[in-house]
Amino acid sequence: MTSATSLAPRAGRHCHSVVNPFHSTHYFSPDLNDELAKLGVEDRSAGYFAVRAAAMGAVGPGTVTATFYNFSHALVARHVPAVWDLVTPEAALAARLRAADRTLRRLLGEEALASPEMAEAAKLALRAAEAGSRSARPLFAAHADLPVPDAPHLAYWHAATLLREHRGDAHLAALLHAGLDGLEALVTHTASGRGMSYLGVMRTRGWSEEEWAAAQERLRGRGLLDADGELTEAGIRLREELEDTTDRLDRAPYEHLGAEGVARLTEIGGAFTQAAMAAGAFPAELFGR
Repeated sequence: MTSATSLAPRAGRHCHSVVNPFHSTHYFSPDLNDELAKLGVEDRSAGYFAVRAAAMGAVGPGTVTATFYNFSHALVARHVPAVWDLVTPEAALAARLRAADRTLRRLLGEEALASPEMAEAAKLALRAAEAGSRSARPLFAAHADLPVPDAPHLAYWHAATLLREHRGDAHLAALLHAGLDGLEALVTHTASGRGMSYLGVMRTRGWSEEEWAAAQERLRGRGLLDADGELTEAGIRLREELEDTTDRLDRAPYEHLGAEGVARLTEIGGAFTQAAMAAGAFPAELFGR
């Protein structure tokens, strides 16, 4: 039985789709690499694992693999826990915030950062994140314990981080329920045309061509992928069910914000994300087909 909702279908998903990229800009930014290099972390994968896991403390490779889900454990173990010998979690978090500040200033400009709309976006996103549940959501829970930055653009970035990790943690529960491991999740998402491209996955997630092919064979055995590597009708339905389940598990923040607030955050958050994308925030070759 589905509980009543005040939101239009997929309103929360649509809002997340414009808020999440605002958070993600720093992952593709030279500013993050620069800030981490100053601390002795020069490998991009090591830096990513450090800044995203740092809210949980100096965790080991098992925790990172479990919470990040779609990275090869061999790649994770190559860098964790060794990265903590180069940078403490506290220093990684500080470097990440400096990089986010530099990146957003470069992409959006000072006028946008000081605008009333930025302050409004921060207020709305933080209000939504108040209703996030820590239960079975390790990345959200860890980031929810961090202080909110004072500057409006960083407060919005922090809130976007919370909303991203809340939905991400929920999505992992949906993937587990569907019986998809991390690589199978990537293969089906790539096949949908909405996820990272094959190039993007192989460049960043640490899987081999043989492991990718083996995952494809497992999915063909379940009737989810055809001989050409495309989703079957069953595969398309499964991806839709995954997103619907994630929507349900991620509904609380957007219900708390309310239909009017969600619509407004989608509007102004979308404008900031579009501006960042127009300024070259994301490498096109890593996404879609």
